[in-house]
Amino acid sequence: MNERLLQFIWQFRYFDQSSLLTYDGQPIQIINPGNLNRDSGPDFSAAKIKIDDTLWVGNVELHVCASHWHNHKHSADTNYSNIILHVVWVNDEDIFDNNHYKIPTLELQSSVTKIMLERFNHLMLTADVIPCAFALPVLNEVAWLSWKEKLIAERLHEKSSLIKQWLALTNNNWEEVFWISLCRSFGMKVNADVFEQIAKTVPVMLLAKHKNQIHQLEALLLGQAGLLDEAFDDDYATMLQKEYLFLSKKYSLHPVNKKPAFLRMRPSNFPTLRLVQLAMLVHQSNHLFSTIKSAKRAADIFRWFDVTANDFWNYHYTLKDETAHHPKTLGKDFIKHIIINTVVPVLFTYGIEKKEDAFKEKALNILMELEPEQNAITTQWKKRGVTNQNALHSQALIFLKNNYCNKKLCLECAVGVKLLKE
Repeated sequence: MNERLLQFIWQFRYFDQSSLLTYDGQPIQIINPGNLNRDSGPDFSAAKIKIDDTLWVGNVELHVCASHWHNHKHSADTNYSNIILHVVWVNDEDIFDNNHYKIPTLELQSSVTKIMLERFNHLMLTADVIPCAFALPVLNEVAWLSWKEKLIAERLHEKSSLIKQWLALTNNNWEEVFWISLCRSFGMKVNADVFEQIAKTVPVMLLAKHKNQIHQLEALLLGQAGLLDEAFDDDYATMLQKEYLFLSKKYSLHPVNKKPAFLRMRPSNFPTLRLVQLAMLVHQSNHLFSTIKSAKRAADIFRWFDVTANDFWNYHYTLKDETAHHPKTLGKDFIKHIIINTVVPVLFTYGIEKKEDAFKEKALNILMELEPEQNAITTQWKKRGVTNQNALHSQALIFLKNNYCNKKLCLECAVGVKLLKE
């Protein structure tokens, strides 16, 4: 038994409520268990408990062992002066409040089914990457859809916290925020932080001054990444280097502190290539975020991202090594990655900040239009009968695995709650 499980059992009354008695033998009727408090102070507030013939309204505190009251130093804390009931798993000591009043105590261990405890222990101790895998799918399709929608909303609200930081940094400039988020996504997991720093040193207004000169855009981005600071034999690379020297002096630019990584990456994801694709996107676009806001469907966004890097890059992945001809397009999977990790979160946050639900709904609709992601996590869910019909589903399932299953937060999960309740 742990305190969080005890809170869960009390909150949802998953125990035999017939013939409840305090440890002193007084009958108890639970009218309202109270509101769970996740901050400091008593575990539950505004509870309504009838003890014998008296109705009490106030706070309820829970402990695995009654003696933990002293371990947590509640006797000296005035926040615990209005405890109407002490709910414990094991009553190993009588407890008095700071007014020397003996607090009524309810011991629950004899009122909870062993099946629930066994299932909870299985969830906590199993080595399976999905703790409830033995019982899935558990929820019906309607319940799964509702849970996925809550998960995706939680994920997007989590993403919005970083976007709001960028808003504060840019004085609420949404075009700038979108540019920073876009660059971060282009850097993918390995180079996300470096690409974010590059975006912050080369703002949208500066890029706009040079948007008609693709080689100048490439020079700015590659130079800020520290990828133009060596000797080159190729004429094009040398030209980019000269352009950057001129522009860096003109705008007092300095490369970011850390160069992007190439190690163990596919050539199609090399940072050189991703930066020049970004340059081409800027070259062919006007007002990045305004374009996204006006998009009607995911297909419109796919067309907008359908860019091919400058001709030099048809024969190169880096500034030095020449390869066979291969046009450097973004590719469908990478565009989907950008939409999921930049377009949808920024649109959703814009809807929150502007109090316009239409943009939040558009963000969710775009996710539902995208094909589902296929990876090791979604495969695990699919094997166990959980549907994955679109990107909203796959993003929700990935979030569920990383933020609930990995942390064994089964008591916060609709699937875990259903399993324990049954």
